[in-house]
Amino acid sequence: MSQIEAQIMGHGYALGCPDGAEERLHQAVGAVDLAMCKIRDAGKIKARERIAVLAAINIAFDLHETAKDPQNPSPMNSTDIAQLISRLDDALADDGKLL
Repeated sequence: MSQIEAQIMGHGYALGCPDGAEERLHQAVGAVDLAMCKIRDAGKIKARERIAVLAAINIAFDLHETAKDPQNPSPMNSTDIAQLISRLDDALADDGKLL
């Protein structure tokens, strides 16, 4: 297990990462950062915790929709999503748990 440094909405996070999965985790961080910045930049919500919850819901919804399309099967299952939520909880420990 390795550790990577990541930036989400301008804040640094140290994330645990399985060996060899660093590139995938960086891509996931980029997707989360993009989703959260879009919500923040829309100007209606300012609290990071609320932005994170909305971004997580949007990402989960997109994954669910992708999983329903037989031409484009989802790369994540419910265990993967639970692990993602756990990682988000760990990363947001100072701000409170998502669930």
